[in-house]
Amino acid sequence: MKLIHIHGVWPLYTNTFLLITAAGHAVVVDPAAEAETYLAQLKENNATLTDIFLTHGHYDHVGSVAALKKATGAKVHMDLADAKGDQMYPLTPDLIDAPWPAGNSEYQVDELTFRIWHTPGHTPGGVVIACGDRLFSGDTLFAGSCGRVDLPGSSPAEMQRSLALVADLPLPDETTVYPGHESFTTLGQERRSNPYLMGEVF
Repeated sequence: MKLIHIHGVWPLYTNTFLLITAAGHAVVVDPAAEAETYLAQLKENNATLTDIFLTHGHYDHVGSVAALKKATGAKVHMDLADAKGDQMYPLTPDLIDAPWPAGNSEYQVDELTFRIWHTPGHTPGGVVIACGDRLFSGDTLFAGSCGRVDLPGSSPAEMQRSLALVADLPLPDETTVYPGHESFTTLGQERRSNPYLMGEVF
């Protein structure tokens, strides 16, 4: 598997990721850069985009979803709770091909097994996604911090429960955490030092 880190557009520079399997199929997580950026990487790596994974529905994480779906036919995966069709949550339900199932679930793309856990709090439909020794945490968990809970649809109480779930995920401390913004970290580092993961009340 090849992992490509791509920054979203100014000013938020959302972290987005393209994962390419040994068979040449690709998954994009939170496509916030221009669609042409991903299409160029797909062409360079002779890969076909099959799936678009969204950790949540905020505008700064979904900017090129419609264009990539139109260009590639890839399936869009997101919790329908975040498909509101407004300024903050621009996607509409008709764009979502495969809503994340209720509860915890797995999804297979060639040799890659993705495990999905629902983590509402930053948004009603937030999830974190594990693949091997990587955790794509969206805006649920940041290095030393967590996502905001003062936005439309946010819930401090739900975020508290979601962070407790993340702290107890069946993943080793060595798991690399790829958050939606800023620096990468490890799950062990956050378990040891992130006050929000250690139960600090909002």
